[in-house]
Amino acid sequence: SPPEGIEILNASVSQNVDKYIKFFYEKNQRNGYLHRDATRLVKNDRNIFSACMLAMGDADVMVTGVTRNYRQALEEITSVIKPLEGSEVFTISLLVKGGRSLFIADTMVNEMPSPEQMANIAVQTADKVRKMGHYPRVALLSFANFGNHHYSVKVERVREAVRILDKMKVDFEYDGEMTADVALNPDLMRLYPFCRLSGPANVLIMPALHSANIASKMLQQIGGGTTIDPILVGLSKPVQILRIGASVSEIVNLTSLAAIDLIDKSIQAQ
Repeated sequence: SPPEGIEILNASVSQNVDKYIKFFYEKNQRNGYLHRDATRLVKNDRNIFSACMLAMGDADVMVTGVTRNYRQALEEITSVIKPLEGSEVFTISLLVKGGRSLFIADTMVNEMPSPEQMANIAVQTADKVRKMGHYPRVALLSFANFGNHHYSVKVERVREAVRILDKMKVDFEYDGEMTADVALNPDLMRLYPFCRLSGPANVLIMPALHSANIASKMLQQIGGGTTIDPILVGLSKPVQILRIGASVSEIVNLTSLAAIDLIDKSIQAQ
């Protein structure tokens, strides 16, 4: 029997299943779904069923992913739960070691973000970091520092993202393009006295998914600290997707973050 106070629902026999089928079908009928497709998915796919519960107010938060590929889970959820208006959907990896916290974005979602996406990811990450009790110093990373003329074409996306942030007049420190060692090492940063950051960056905005994912996984394996990731940002409802085979502590951490997100969204709605 389930632990006291825990309710376990079965999608195929839920009293709300017809309501969820109707909701899902109306939302996706112009995306190639027939009514029978909606019926099959709601009754058999736990992510679809749970996302419908969340969207219709029958659940407060959603945590999934332990047994399913991240991208597949995200695709299923976003067929029901849409992004916040004007927001990017992306993930943050948080690494904590020796009292120092480092936030890396985007590690799971956007393969090659545009300059506009990079700027928005920087703004949203800074907001998330501030809400978690840190003062954001944001570095937009590349493999060159501040306009190395040999690489001007390849780093232009990052430069343009910085220009967009300039126009947005944001309320946090940022600069780029710069390499990761300059962003994190104050001695190297002093070689560029014009750099806008007052100290080592604690937020790294990566130029592409492959570099972000590789960097975060390398740090997890050799860093020796604590990692909380992937933290999903940008959906209109509190959702977190775990990596396959996540440990109990990872489940608890992301569940706690989802609950905090619920509180934050509730405050914003008031």
